[in-house]
Amino acid sequence: MFFQLHLLLPIAGFLLGAIIGSFLATILVRWPRGESVLGGRSRCDGCGRTLRALDLVPILSWLVLRGRCRTCGARVDGRHVTVEIAAAAIGLVAALAFPWPMALATALFGWWLLILAALDVEHHWLPDALTLPLIPAGLIVAWLGLGPPLADRVAGAVAGGSVLWLIALAYRAARGREGMGGGDPKLMAGIGAWLGLFSLPFVLLGASLLGLLSIAAMASRGVAVNAATRLPLGALLAVAAWAAWLAGDALPTVTIESWLGW
Repeated sequence: MFFQLHLLLPIAGFLLGAIIGSFLATILVRWPRGESVLGGRSRCDGCGRTLRALDLVPILSWLVLRGRCRTCGARVDGRHVTVEIAAAAIGLVAALAFPWPMALATALFGWWLLILAALDVEHHWLPDALTLPLIPAGLIVAWLGLGPPLADRVAGAVAGGSVLWLIALAYRAARGREGMGGGDPKLMAGIGAWLGLFSLPFVLLGASLLGLLSIAAMASRGVAVNAATRLPLGALLAVAAWAAWLAGDALPTVTIESWLGW
């Protein structure tokens, strides 16, 4: 029985992630165009046919139909299956890494960061409607006893948002132009509310390394890189934050209480 339950959680995580991913892909495609995320039936972009339930099974429908509409043969937007696979992978990894209910909190954090990262990569947009609720959500998870203590996470939310906000102000004062979007400090505050104060340096370090790798990849493809080159900082922070959450106890353990000697 234990072995069956041990297998059931990862399968459930994968399937739930695929379903969540379908919804996240809808947000990614519709929201930036000003369309309703919750209202309206899904339609083929080519012929306008209303899609049936069999056309909307996450991942599987795309594989069976080979990424095309069954009526007109038009290609289905690849963002749908990409986000579905990513969300399914997040659910699977969360279920393999932690027992219930920590696995659910891990997956929720990962799915939240996924849509923020996707919007930032594609549109350089981190909407307040997604970044700000990340803060109370992290504090609620702490209140439930999952992850770092509540005091650490309150301090992390304050410090995370403040540090990036001050960096943005300093850059603007020194260079006379914006160097960071307004959503990045809010996202960092949300990350701090999940990870706690003392994990934030690891997030910043990880995001910086990912940024350097991104620049190196761009240069290797012949893309011109200069001081005006834009990188999706929010996406880099999101990837580094979820990695830090997964690392958990592998990171040096410090709390507000131990730091203050309480």
